Amino acid sequence: MASSMNVAKTLSSVESWLQELKSAKKTALVQDACKKVHFIFTSGTEMVEEYDLKSNELLVRKWKTKTTLGGAGKWEFEIGEQLCLAASLEVEPLRESSLNPIFTRKDTKQSFQWRIRNLPYPMGVYSVTVDNDNRCCIVRTSNKKYYKKFSIPDMDRAGLVLDQAAVSIAHANNTLIIMYKKPQEILKMERLVQQEIQKIKASKDGDVECNPS
Repeated sequence: MASSMNVAKTLSSVESWLQELKSAKKTALVQDACKKVHFIFTSGTEMVEEYDLKSNELLVRKWKTKTTLGGAGKWEFEIGEQLCLAASLEVEPLRESSLNPIFTRKDTKQSFQWRIRNLPYPMGVYSVTVDNDNRCCIVRTSNKKYYKKFSIPDMDRAGLVLDQAAVSIAHANNTLIIMYKKPQEILKMERLVQQEIQKIKASKDGDVECNPS
């Protein structure tokens, strides 16, 4: 009975997310060998996804929500990372050291994947465990030099329980690579999302982050 209820909850969560995507205002732009899709949800929240034109691999997913006063917020990256622009008008008086660990997400078609750069410790030092009570993964080092919690928003949107057996890690060039094998429910959801995206006529001009006409 519990298993049937979990399946029903998952189906409901997936359908809810797909319905949100369908009801969102959408524009698409082909630029720099990428297809960029801009969503504006009924809540006013915005999402931009960027796909490689050749491989159809998802390169970037970022979100922007309005501030408590109703103003435009900043883009928050779920996948990919913010590039530092030399021409940026925003000056940051304090900048993190380039030697600090840098945490980014870069998925493959079969797995969610995160990279933590500037971690020079040997492979045997690292462990990654799932915490379903708090719906997150936890990275630890036995030498107590690094600790981080992170969630998997895709799993939350689908209402899926995290699975320790889906986690694997690798380490090379001072970078820890964490992989989480995508369950079949996620792969199916991504196929359905792609079907929606393919319906959007893409422009080759303009800016995907501008308000759609």
